[in-house]
Amino acid sequence: MVLKSFVLTIAIMVLVTSMSYASDSIPLQDFCVAINDPNNSHVFVNGRFCKNPEHVTADDFFTSGLNMPGNALNQFGVTVVAANAYTLPGINTLGISLARIDYPPYGLNAPHTNPRESEVLVILEGMLYVGFVTSTSAPNVKNRLFSKILHPGDVFVFPMGLIHFQLNAGKTKAIAFAAFSSQLPGLNIIPNALFGSHPSINDDILAKAFQVDKKVVDYIQSEFERDNF
Repeated sequence: MVLKSFVLTIAIMVLVTSMSYASDSIPLQDFCVAINDPNNSHVFVNGRFCKNPEHVTADDFFTSGLNMPGNALNQFGVTVVAANAYTLPGINTLGISLARIDYPPYGLNAPHTNPRESEVLVILEGMLYVGFVTSTSAPNVKNRLFSKILHPGDVFVFPMGLIHFQLNAGKTKAIAFAAFSSQLPGLNIIPNALFGSHPSINDDILAKAFQVDKKVVDYIQSEFERDNF
């Protein structure tokens, strides 16, 4: 009986290990709903269709525009120019990407997560207050904040999946470059996700979670609807 249990345990461990190696550790979609007819599928797990190698050119590994500010990222005026699998096709499946981030005076890159990557941020101009918050892995363990004031030439790392932020703490614009360990890092801005989702999260849930009156939640949700964020 003991031998059978031991063999069964070993078999389960082998199965779990083989499954873990068979899956990709950095998926590029939040989810992939399985369907029976693959011809109707428009989502492909962890990547995009690959171009015929015979048709690949140097331009597939090239992009430009990171010398100029990009499009608005959020309601605080922060803008981003990204070099990822959508703007730089040759980077697809390589597990790396890059972005230029511009911050107006007192501009905020609101608390957010990049669910599929770790991030290295280097500041080129201005001054940024940056930080991230740890997760909790045990009862009575508090979330810890790690923060720093950055100046030109300073570098800060944000671990994968953790909530982090950047605030322009100066009176002039700030510019930073971020390198990611994924070709499609993903972006989940916390206030937008909670108060600007479609359809909206029930205000009873948010009121209880934040320990505030429902009227406060309703007001915040209305602000996100008005700004279309």
